[in-house]
Amino acid sequence: MSHIVTIATELRDIEAIISACQRLGLKAPREGRTKLYEGEVEGVIVELPDWLYPVVCKLLTGELLYDNYGGEWGHQKELDRFIQAYAVEKAAMEARKQGYSVFEEVLQDGSVQLRIQGGDA
Repeated sequence: MSHIVTIATELRDIEAIISACQRLGLKAPREGRTKLYEGEVEGVIVELPDWLYPVVCKLLTGELLYDNYGGEWGHQKELDRFIQAYAVEKAAMEARKQGYSVFEEVLQDGSVQLRIQGGDA
């Protein structure tokens, strides 16, 4: 039986953030303080390609703090790719923890399809 699932993503897992950065070939994320346009923030710092300021993941709340000035200081597609990579990594990690096999396929439109199967499937 097949099910389609839509996931609302909150970035709370440092291991999945690290894996998402590795998947995309980004610098390793780091914890600390950094400057955004309107002040300093603290959290897990992720540097996206061609972004003026980094993205900061607040693990306790799952929220992302960033300033790309409506796309002028960083393309939204880079943030979307990072969030997608995080969601794929987190879903696969959780499925494997529960003993499931995970099969991934990148579709033509850039979306990712995960097939998660139990041992008897």
